[in-house]
Amino acid sequence: MIEVEHLSKTYGSTPAITDVTFNVEPGEILGFLGPNGAGKTTTMRILAGYLPASGGTAKIAGFDVHDDSLAVRQRIGYLPETPPLYTEMTVEGFLHFVAHIKGIPAGDRPQKVDAALKRCNLAEKRQVLIRKLSKGYRQRVGIAQAIVHDPPAIILDEPTVGLDPRQIIEVRNLIKSLAGTHTIILSTHILPEVSMTCSRVAIINRGKVVATNTPENLMTQLTGGSGYELEIEGEAALAKQVLQKIGGVSLVESVPGSHPRDNRSYLRVLAQPGSEPGKDIVATLVHSGFSLHEMRRISATLEDVFLQLTTEEKNLTNLSDSPANEGEAA
Repeated sequence: MIEVEHLSKTYGSTPAITDVTFNVEPGEILGFLGPNGAGKTTTMRILAGYLPASGGTAKIAGFDVHDDSLAVRQRIGYLPETPPLYTEMTVEGFLHFVAHIKGIPAGDRPQKVDAALKRCNLAEKRQVLIRKLSKGYRQRVGIAQAIVHDPPAIILDEPTVGLDPRQIIEVRNLIKSLAGTHTIILSTHILPEVSMTCSRVAIINRGKVVATNTPENLMTQLTGGSGYELEIEGEAALAKQVLQKIGGVSLVESVPGSHPRDNRSYLRVLAQPGSEPGKDIVATLVHSGFSLHEMRRISATLEDVFLQLTTEEKNLTNLSDSPANEGEAA
């Protein structure tokens, strides 16, 4: 549905994005994740036809964003970070206005507007002036204007910025309800937004996409997946040697910041993808004479992935779900 290849944008001599490549499958929600200033908004504006690219191509529903700009705009809904609202209009009046400028035939507008109002839980606010709405409801109106013409693709740039926790949950559930019938790109730097809403992520840093895959695959590839934290009684160095020999264990390390007491040591044991060495860890420690005081499972988080990708310089080409890696991404 959305294909982006080698996209770049330069302001003067300063590159905003460089060689950005990713795709979004029909009905999918892709989280476009990155720190502030990474190039998320620039990419979204190019896809929406708001900015021209300096190089590369982008296609939506088979139409080139540059060569077929009008056809693309007819097939997308776009919500910028600040919703484009006319605050002196009522919610219903504004949506009728948007439906008109988006080319919906006059006879179809009432039905389309009603559908958008219901989808965004705005029916009871239809006659309220937009300026009287809370920020959460204004965000809903922004999403409603993006979907009123029932586009196949929706581009949402930071849709929950500035909302309170309850409003964030409501908007998040609304976005999730749009999946399947719409293809969505959700740009954000809020990590819970991605993990709770998106089926796949593309992480951008310093204008370049550094990884694309499912959150689960990224967490496994970058952090070694799940593991265990142990509190044992005995010499840490010897325990490490014993534990490292267990099948399915990829790494044994001391827990940073731990404060051993009473001859106790704190260790982190990471498991190889697909392995569950917990029973072997317990049996090996007991057999080797170590007292196990505590053992708890740990899992990598999207925050771990994000920090690793945006703070370290490393070769990340194997982290994309390119054709060669489709089996991993499935």
